[in-house]
Amino acid sequence: MNIVAFLVSALLFLGGVFLLGASFGVPGWEMLVFFIGILAVTAAFFIPVQIIGAMERRR
Repeated sequence: MNIVAFLVSALLFLGGVFLLGASFGVPGWEMLVFFIGILAVTAAFFIPVQIIGAMERRR
């Protein structure tokens, strides 16, 4: 389970960083793409800290 969560977090982080950079090349949608990138990076940090941490404390 931890490996799957790591892969999902890594993909979210890399995808979010890509969206942050790509947002400047999308005329008219810059703010939306940038915001989605911020949400993806935030989710990439949220998964291991909150969800996996809570699973470890329950054991």
